[in-house]
Amino acid sequence: MASHRSGAGDPARTLELLWRKDLPTPSGQRGPKPTLSVDAIVVGGIALADEEGLDALTMRKLAERLSVGPMTLYTYVPGKAELVDLMLDGLYARMERRAPKGTGWRARLEAVAHDNRALHERHGWLAGVSTLRPPLGPGLMAKYEYELGALDGIGLDDVEMDAALTFVLGFVESTARASAAATAARRESSQSDEEWWSANAPLLSRILDPARHPLAARVGSAAGAAHGATLDPDHAFHFGLERVLDGLVVLVSRKGRKRPGPPRQAP
Repeated sequence: MASHRSGAGDPARTLELLWRKDLPTPSGQRGPKPTLSVDAIVVGGIALADEEGLDALTMRKLAERLSVGPMTLYTYVPGKAELVDLMLDGLYARMERRAPKGTGWRARLEAVAHDNRALHERHGWLAGVSTLRPPLGPGLMAKYEYELGALDGIGLDDVEMDAALTFVLGFVESTARASAAATAARRESSQSDEEWWSANAPLLSRILDPARHPLAARVGSAAGAAHGATLDPDHAFHFGLERVLDGLVVLVSRKGRKRPGPPRQAP
């Protein structure tokens, strides 16, 4: 389960910051112009989260990283909740977009899935953020517009287009969380999955009874031998994405069959 969520800060202030309106402009101060900016704070927050995780990101630690006092930081961003939304939108705005491998909608949507997976791989802390209340900033809106383009003109209505995109992105997020959990398990145990299974093989062989659970023993052994672990995130992503897209093929085909043809001319 995600331990953080977007949209947790003050909505009005968050939207002002996302769209860079009504930014604080310190006045009445003598001396050089301030070198700090909202953009610099966002970049610093992303870097800190990438290095230490989102739980480690605090306004005080970020202020130290930016060589300013915590109170100075608060004059630009009200708190961590608003900062997380700014960080998310900043990543969305800078997402790399690969060229699809084909010309059809399936190739376009596959590219969208790979783009989002790559974003999660570069910023592992994203898997711990729930975006049910997404940051409605320029980065997100541009991302949504671009990704909907993969489904435009293929016969789906607007609600179905949104649902299909949500379906694909939800799959990507679920595999990203599983991958992040596997990475955390390896880090905390100081063992690779293969090392963990090897160390626990004698115990597991006493627990798992092929006579009592023949399918579990056979299939589990085959999968473990194939992947060297209970989960291979790369295989899970590629296998699952193909099945997700196969499901959408059925939807698009069904919509095409229901689409009315041109009206018949009277004899």
